[in-house]
Parts: sequence; structure tokens; C-alpha cells
Amino acid sequence: MRSCDHRRVATLLYDGLSIFEFGIVVEIFGLPRPELEVDWYKFETCSHQRGPLRTTGGVQVEARRGLRTLQQAGTIVISGWKRTSEPPPESLLKALRSAHARGARLVSICSGAFVLAATGLLDGKRATTHWRYAEELASRFPKIRVDPGVLYVDEGSILTSAGSAAGIDLCLHIVRCDYGAEIANRVARRLVMPPHRDGGQAQYVQNPVDSRAAGGLAPLLQWAQSHLGQALRVEDLARHAAMSPRTFARQFRQQTGTTPHQWLTHQRLLAAQMRLEKTDDGIDAIAEAVGLQTAATLRQHFSRTLATTPTAYRRRFSTT
Repeated sequence: MRSCDHRRVATLLYDGLSIFEFGIVVEIFGLPRPELEVDWYKFETCSHQRGPLRTTGGVQVEARRGLRTLQQAGTIVISGWKRTSEPPPESLLKALRSAHARGARLVSICSGAFVLAATGLLDGKRATTHWRYAEELASRFPKIRVDPGVLYVDEGSILTSAGSAAGIDLCLHIVRCDYGAEIANRVARRLVMPPHRDGGQAQYVQNPVDSRAAGGLAPLLQWAQSHLGQALRVEDLARHAAMSPRTFARQFRQQTGTTPHQWLTHQRLLAAQMRLEKTDDGIDAIAEAVGLQTAATLRQHFSRTLATTPTAYRRRFSTT
């Protein structure tokens, strides 16, 4: 598989376009961001259809280019699909297969997973979509390992997200992979978004964290983020929240969509990424500072989660 420039992003327009999901892609990849002082994405739209295309909400759009654009794109985003029951045209499927074969990264938001599924490229891989469509996706494409409970799935060259806002999480994850944690966090701040929600978090959170709510966990989460170097246990967090460990674990899952242990590990990994980008500290010192104790443990988490090493990550994203 040949390498290609993932910063060349193309997104598909189609009659019946989901305008919110399309807006996510434009906001993340299509806006110029000179303040970041990096070589930002080059953004294009394309379509297999000619003329004005209808979108949800009565707006019309028109793509400037046809499917030939996909021959140069390094990242191709399918932002939803008109109806899950409507098969994509063979010309589109052929173009996507060809792009993937030359190294392009394929991305879907919400029901766009049905387009990627129809290419056959998701066979044998994990994928997700909006929880409303997960059962249908699994039934129609039994070779795909559909995970209905997560925000997004990164299978390397093919990435899928759950519905609507989870597409923002996936796009920020892509920015993080391409430019590092610091740049992704700056983009998230511009969007007034949390810096990062892990892809393994639940799609549906029963009681989302609210920093204004007296009974919410937001103050505890902020405290924990500032004390990552300590040996924080669930019992310690529960005590700080004035709850029993059992009640705390239940409330934590309901408000964050994940477990305390998974959340802490994720925060520590993010903190390590930031230190690797912005400091010259040694790997052992960083591991201790973020609460992962040893360089070996830090390397294990980097390998499992980011498919790289701390040293390689620093070499790619260091700003020092």
C-alpha cells in the first residue's frame, strides 16, 4: 500500500446530505487556521451527482468536483448517508476501494458507515454507527464486528463514528493523530469542546457531566487531572467525592460513559503526550509525573493505544 498525504481531505456531497455531519467536517478540516502555524488540511468537496443537491433543512449545495477528486485525497470523509436502505452507486464504491488501495484513510460519520460497509473494506474489522442503526448494520453486513456502544472506532486506515456529535470526537482524534495533542486541544478550545473523549466511551451517557451542577463530578475530574502524579485509587476518588466506592463507580459511569480506571489511564496518557510535545523531560520522569510510574508502563500504553513509542511520538510532534 503506497503512502499518501492524509492532510488532503475530501468529503462527499450527495442528494439528501446530512448538513450537521457535513458541517462538522467543514469546521474541523475546511476552516483556515493560520493561528496554529502548521501546514493545515487542504479541503475539497466532491460528488457522484451533478447539479444542486438537496440537504436536510431545505438548503442546496453543489460540489465543484466529481469522484476524480478521490484519486488525490489522503483522507475521505463520508458524512452520513441519505437512507441506510439505499445502496451507494457502484461508481462511488469503486472510487473508495481504489483510494483505500493506494493508502487513503476512509472515515465515516453516523450512517456513512453503511457506505464503507458496502465497499467490503470493513469486513473482519470493528466499526460503529449511530446506536439506532447498529442492529441493521450488523444484520446486513455480518462480517463486520459492529460495536454499538462506543463513540468511534479507529481501525487504522478505516475509521467510523457514532451519530452526530461523536463525529466531532472522531475528527478531533484524527487531528490528534496528524498534529499531536496540543494542536488538537487548541482546535477543541475553538469549538468550545472538551479536549478529548476517548473512542471507547459510551454513546449514551445517562447524566452528562455538568460543571454547574452541585452534585456533578466536574470538580472532582478537574481535581484528579491536577493530581495525576499521585497513586489515585477509586477509593480515593470516591472519598474526595464524598460517596461510597460503589455509588461513586455507578455515578462515574453514568456521567462519563466510562470507568474511573479507564478515565484515569486515558488522562495520564494525554498528559504524557503533552509533556512529550512541550518538554525535554526524560521518559522515566514523564511516566512518574503523570502517574504511570515507569517508562515500561508508559511504553506499553503508547503501544496499545497509539501504536507508537513515546520516543517516536516526541520525534514527530515535539515543539521544543
